[in-house]
Amino acid sequence: MSAVQGAGVVVTGAGGGIGAALACRFAAEGARVVVNDIDPARTKAVADEIGATAVPGDASEIVEEARDALDGTVDVYCANAGLASPGDVFADEQVWAAAWDVNVMAHVRAARTLLPDWLERGSGRFVSTVSAAGLLTMVGAAPYSVSKHGAYAFAEWLQLTYAHRGLKVHAICPQGVRTDMLTAAGSAGELVLAPTAIEPEDVADALFEGIEADRFLILPHPEVAEFYQARAATPERWLGGMNHIQQKWEGAQR
Repeated sequence: MSAVQGAGVVVTGAGGGIGAALACRFAAEGARVVVNDIDPARTKAVADEIGATAVPGDASEIVEEARDALDGTVDVYCANAGLASPGDVFADEQVWAAAWDVNVMAHVRAARTLLPDWLERGSGRFVSTVSAAGLLTMVGAAPYSVSKHGAYAFAEWLQLTYAHRGLKVHAICPQGVRTDMLTAAGSAGELVLAPTAIEPEDVADALFEGIEADRFLILPHPEVAEFYQARAATPERWLGGMNHIQQKWEGAQR
């Protein structure tokens, strides 16, 4: 029997891309799924396709409605909605604020609502779609990179704080995935992410392998582990390599 058979699952940002792939996989595994996206039409289309319940709206504001749709119990919450947020240090304050709100604070707000019930019954699963940028970085996308580091840190904090009380946390950190977000990354995405981009379904497969193995860090691109180790072991060398990519990107834009 699947680990999520009969579970109540919420997937935010599920109108397409990784979110839609996660929702589809959870439904195929026998879960009762709520599909959320800011776009009502896309939300309904995905929900109708997989036999789920559509709850459109801002991911920060739909947790209670989603819980009601699942007869009062959310067993798995996938904090997948995110903003690509390209730009450098000079990006508008609104861009920085939006990246932080969607990529970090939406996770915090969901956890605030879900944790009391999860801790009382001693079980619950929080899935955070982070990005390899949350472990490493991404050229040309300061608000995205910084906020994704925050998303990873929050997922890590949840795990270390509540693991002994039954909470399971998974942080998904892919590199390029063939979604609208990769397209939105523009020339930087084409240079850094597109050559090794994978399909959204590959991310869903990696998550379910991680669930079976009870693994916190989910790396759909296994090479990210090597990059992460290099970043920690020889930061100057790693930063030099990333600066070389930055210069290559700048040159390509001239």
